[in-house]
Amino acid sequence: MNRYRRKELRSIIDQLEELRDALETLKEEEEEYMENMPENLQGSEKYEAAEEAVSNLEDALSNLEDAASSIEEAIGE
Repeated sequence: MNRYRRKELRSIIDQLEELRDALETLKEEEEEYMENMPENLQGSEKYEAAEEAVSNLEDALSNLEDAASSIEEAIGE
């Protein structure tokens, strides 16, 4: 792989890391929202929706990490 493509791929990895950080922050905010729900709302549709959102964000984080790892392997790092 030539230097230009490696540089472009490293830039994409940096962008993925920024996205991962933003997603992590949002996931933590959603977890905090969920954890601070009153007891009478735990088990409600709102709580389940927050729980589902957290799960989906965790999946998205994992996928971003996998993508960054795959690109690093392509670069040879």
